[in-house]
Amino acid sequence: MTDTEKAYIAGIIDGEGSIMLTRFHKNQFPSPCVSVASTDKELLLWLLKTIGKGRIINKRNYNKMKHKDSYTYRVIYDDAIALLRDVSPFLIIESKKQRAKLIIDKYKGATPRNGRYSNEILKKKHALIEEFMKL
Repeated sequence: MTDTEKAYIAGIIDGEGSIMLTRFHKNQFPSPCVSVASTDKELLLWLLKTIGKGRIINKRNYNKMKHKDSYTYRVIYDDAIALLRDVSPFLIIESKKQRAKLIIDKYKGATPRNGRYSNEILKKKHALIEEFMKL
């Protein structure tokens, strides 16, 4: 991605996006996720093409007479961390900058590759989640 594309994506995340730690499975710790919700599928297709990772999810529309169809572009796990590394210098909203920095700086250090948590790493993981939730 060019710096212009990174800055544009950061603007989209600042305006319409979310930087989260969320559970994807019941027995799993929260994992990094960057998502953008929109009724403009063309924008989300551009994000998918430009970033080269993630997926677009159709949201169920229960009342087509009152609501437009909406979609969510979502990048998770290591791909979310890589995306945050690319766009974080361009983020403007302070809370999103802080969330991105926390994930970039501390998530990998609190997550063992083999999934087996020692007491020390487990404490780091809980501290990370608690610090993240305070933002």
